[in-house]
Amino acid sequence: MKSSKKMATAATAIVLALSLSACANMSRQDRNTAIGAGVGAVAGSVLTGGSTVGTVGGAAVGGVIGNRIKK
Repeated sequence: MKSSKKMATAATAIVLALSLSACANMSRQDRNTAIGAGVGAVAGSVLTGGSTVGTVGGAAVGGVIGNRIKK
C-alpha cells in the first residue's frame, strides 16, 4: 500500500513538472494559478495520505491562493 502511495506522489510530481512547460503563453496570473493548484494537489495528497478529497481540496485551495498572488 505504501509503495502505491509513493508511486502516486512521484507520478503527480512528474505530471506537474511536465505541465509547467505548457505555461509559456500564459499570463502571470494564469501561471500562478496553475502552479498553485499543482503544489496544492501534491500537498493535499501528502497531508491526507493520498486521499482523493485531500488532493482535490488541496488543488482548489492552492489554485485560489496562486490566483490571488500578485508580484
